[in-house]
Amino acid sequence: MSKKVLLGMSGGVDSTVSALLLKEQGFEVEGVYMKLHDNEAYHEKNFKNVKNVGKYLGIKTHLCDMRADFKKKVYDYFVQSYKDGLTPNPCIVCNREIKFNKMFDIVEKLGANFLAMGHYVRLNEGAIYKGIDASKDQSYFLARVKKESLQKILFPLGERYKSDIKKIAGDIPLLKDIAEQKESLEICFVENEYTDILSKHMNIDQEGDVIDIKGNVIGKHSGYMHYTIGKRRGFYVHGAHDPHYVVDINAKDNIITVGTHDALEANTIHIQTLNWLIEPPRERFSCEIKVRYQSKPVACNLHITNGGNATAYLKEGVFGVAKGQVAAFYEGERLLGGGVIF
Repeated sequence: MSKKVLLGMSGGVDSTVSALLLKEQGFEVEGVYMKLHDNEAYHEKNFKNVKNVGKYLGIKTHLCDMRADFKKKVYDYFVQSYKDGLTPNPCIVCNREIKFNKMFDIVEKLGANFLAMGHYVRLNEGAIYKGIDASKDQSYFLARVKKESLQKILFPLGERYKSDIKKIAGDIPLLKDIAEQKESLEICFVENEYTDILSKHMNIDQEGDVIDIKGNVIGKHSGYMHYTIGKRRGFYVHGAHDPHYVVDINAKDNIITVGTHDALEANTIHIQTLNWLIEPPRERFSCEIKVRYQSKPVACNLHITNGGNATAYLKEGVFGVAKGQVAAFYEGERLLGGGVIF
């Protein structure tokens, strides 16, 4: 008797090939498309692909409306973060709260044994490792997934390269058009600019002061929510000869602090809301840290406080560390956990 697996399907190449690979491995596969937001045209196109793939592969497909949970846990968090002057990471929150949490309710309801996703990560004996394809590795986005969720998850793509996945999809007539589609690397509910979302909820165009790192007023900006750490355009600085970058955001007073590129460098990072995928360390240990998805891991000493926060002392500086983003901890290829930068 085969094991039943519920596969999250988006209508794209990765989840489609995941379904094919799981079938080849002898699993009884059912696909579920998660309706997370209100862009009906987006859902109609993607779910049509999911249904066509389901018919071709002979698997059942389901449409699951998770908009209420998504709004409460992800969308509202996204809006509030920017309002507070932070830089959110909604995909990491979605993984923790929706894809690898609420989805287990659907797994149970449909009587499945496992949940599968098309992430490029490896799972070995309950531990998450980077995907074989370093250019597609998505382990960073799982840094805040609950450890207990890992017991019933499958990642069929973790041991494969993206080029191989595209070739498999391209060899199947039904999937050829999907394989040639440009991949979306953006936030699913943001069609153009993130500020378009924010402007639906508040006035984001309130002019404010630009100050230097000494606190001197040196210019004007068009509203703090237009800026993230490291941005170098969209504000005015009196008499500046060198490029200036946003290094801090004061939401309360509608002030942004700017400085030269050197001012973006950080050697110490403060982290809260820690989440461990290993036995939680007690005080301090050495590991590597990533402060953004595209940043390289940097060696650090991590000191953990009694309150559950941590301070990372980096062996080399990193640039553009943003409050609200997630810091992920690694030991070689293994993901240890992560927390929120504050």
